[in-house]
Amino acid sequence: MPELRKDPIVDRWVIISTERGKRPKDYPPLPPKQSQEKCPFCPGREDQTPPEIFAFRANGSYPNTPGWTVRVVPNKFPALKIEGKLDREGVGMFDKMSGVGAHEVIIETPNHHLELADLSYKEVEDVLWVFLGRSIDLKQDKRFRYILIFKNQGEAAGASLEHTHSQLIATPIIPLQVQYEIQGSKDYYNHKERCIYCDAIRQNQKEIDRVVMQNDLFITLEPFAPCFPFETWILPKFHASAFDTLKKDGVIALAKILKDTLMCLHKALHLPPYNFIIHTAPLQNNCEEYYHWHFEIVPRLTRVAGFEWGSGFFINPVSPEEAAQILRDTCCKQDKL
Repeated sequence: MPELRKDPIVDRWVIISTERGKRPKDYPPLPPKQSQEKCPFCPGREDQTPPEIFAFRANGSYPNTPGWTVRVVPNKFPALKIEGKLDREGVGMFDKMSGVGAHEVIIETPNHHLELADLSYKEVEDVLWVFLGRSIDLKQDKRFRYILIFKNQGEAAGASLEHTHSQLIATPIIPLQVQYEIQGSKDYYNHKERCIYCDAIRQNQKEIDRVVMQNDLFITLEPFAPCFPFETWILPKFHASAFDTLKKDGVIALAKILKDTLMCLHKALHLPPYNFIIHTAPLQNNCEEYYHWHFEIVPRLTRVAGFEWGSGFFINPVSPEEAAQILRDTCCKQDKL
């Protein structure tokens, strides 16, 4: 029997319709990696990207040359540009401003044939340090109100280049989805004087059927009302509204659970295309008490079609409880290898 579930944070209804579901083996995997001969992200082709903003270089090599382990460059085709003023203005009933922002690419490894999940814990930790460093640096620019870090893995998830990379976009406005989360969190806090995400973590730890894995500082779970099959969240167990406040012990713990979670999804779903997003507090952070930063990982296994666009409902063919059980079983098998 299909079931309607309501997301308690953003008040969005989702249809869980398991009758329409497929087993994980029925979802098509990513195609195999192609040749690296023309890849602009590979070592030796640094001149094919804009000049680097930052890089980890273990051997003291010069910028824009080989020798890096993680490299940050401006996006060659940016959604927003760093130069200029906002120039807000009204055009009758409409509002507009200049397309000012920052759009950066984080090349996670020099190895063309590896995914983020294939990297060592230390290498994933270095990628997270870059996320933090770039966030803290861009936070100083008063034109920006939000920094969104995300990853498109695979063509079906929006990746135009297959060499593993993440992106960062700093925007002069707060994204609408984040506004919904902040408002929902604030409403809950005003009513109960507790963080809704902290309550969700506590409840999931008691009920355990939507928990995939956890360590001392982080938990991976399937949300109660996911829009997509195998939608997976990673949340800090400690309350924190902003990702850029993460300290060394948190980075180490997050690197481990992020790699393990991605490996679990890869094995259970046979290398699926996916997106991940870090939802964090706006730069003018006034929501410390009630907002809670988190990772959202969304395998791209189904398509959004007319019903979803027209109604705002999402139809998810896999219940979060079933998804969590499949992922837990996969993790157990992975640990035995």
